[in-house]
Amino acid sequence: MRAELVVDRIDQERGRDRAMSAAAADARVAAFRGLVGPGLDHAYGLAAVILGDRYEAEDAVHDAAEVAWRRWSDLRDQSRFEAWFGKIVVNACRDRLRRRRRRRIMEIPRLALDSEHPTAPDETDASALRDLLRRAFERLSPEERIVVVLRYEADLTVPRVAELVGIPEGTAKSRLHHALRKLRAAIGEEER
Repeated sequence: MRAELVVDRIDQERGRDRAMSAAAADARVAAFRGLVGPGLDHAYGLAAVILGDRYEAEDAVHDAAEVAWRRWSDLRDQSRFEAWFGKIVVNACRDRLRRRRRRRIMEIPRLALDSEHPTAPDETDASALRDLLRRAFERLSPEERIVVVLRYEADLTVPRVAELVGIPEGTAKSRLHHALRKLRAAIGEEER
């Protein structure tokens, strides 16, 4: 369903492209649809992991598809379309992360529990852990967030992360190292 929405938008763009004949425009749209369509679900998944919000991910992939359509003539080797489009998706996510405004979180002090009553782990503990990780993750820069998410959430290798982000492999390793150090420090501060 989502793939058709993006491709339908591209079909609308076809009407604006008066420089080409109708047949050439139809062929161009069909070729683009054949390349972008099969990879859209993967792109949505990648964007959702990076952004943590499926609706924002849909918007980011839509933006990336429009950029890819406008810059399609820049692609020299169509066999590299997936990697090329992946970089555009990551850049769209990076732009959205940079535009996000920081949200203030008000800490609610925990009540002192009676030591006579042992506590069992429950959903509250899991929720508190997720909240702790989220707050620590928000301290990372967009570039650091992207490499951490691509490496550990999307389970990509460091060379693949570097390729998607468009940076040297050594830079990806360095960002990952610094991001993990920041996360450990933030979690340590929060736990104190």
